[in-house]
Amino acid sequence: MRGTGVAIKVIANNRKAYHDYTILKSVEAGLVLTGTEIKSIRDGKVNLREAFARDDKGEIWLLNAHIAPFSGGNRWNHDPLRPRKLLLHKDQIRDLASNVAQKGLTLVPLKLYLKDGRAKVELALARGKRLYDKRDVIAKEDAEREMRRAMKERQR
Repeated sequence: MRGTGVAIKVIANNRKAYHDYTILKSVEAGLVLTGTEIKSIRDGKVNLREAFARDDKGEIWLLNAHIAPFSGGNRWNHDPLRPRKLLLHKDQIRDLASNVAQKGLTLVPLKLYLKDGRAKVELALARGKRLYDKRDVIAKEDAEREMRRAMKERQR
């Protein structure tokens, strides 16, 4: 995002989400964190591979996101897999919760990043892919790669 004056540093990407799900819509959400968690995030010690989000009594919670304990932390260091509350507007929460109630839809984090020093997560409304869908995508990517290779050879 050039020229906007907003500094964005991507900390973690969830590439598995793009492989396992069809992304329908995404939103940006803030995270409620402790002091040692934000220090670990700034160190880049985050894993979103098995993470997902769930609606609980009008709040969205990020579950299974692994933020490693801070190496300089003390005995009050955080639990790496603790549930973390996501900060969204009420209408966004209502919209996401109603969509998740539909069959086959889920909330998955796509990436975690720092935006002007604050931790944000890009949360996606997604539908799980079937095995044959994944095979189709892989076959298309292979065919495109072969075409590019052939075009490159032809130009020589």
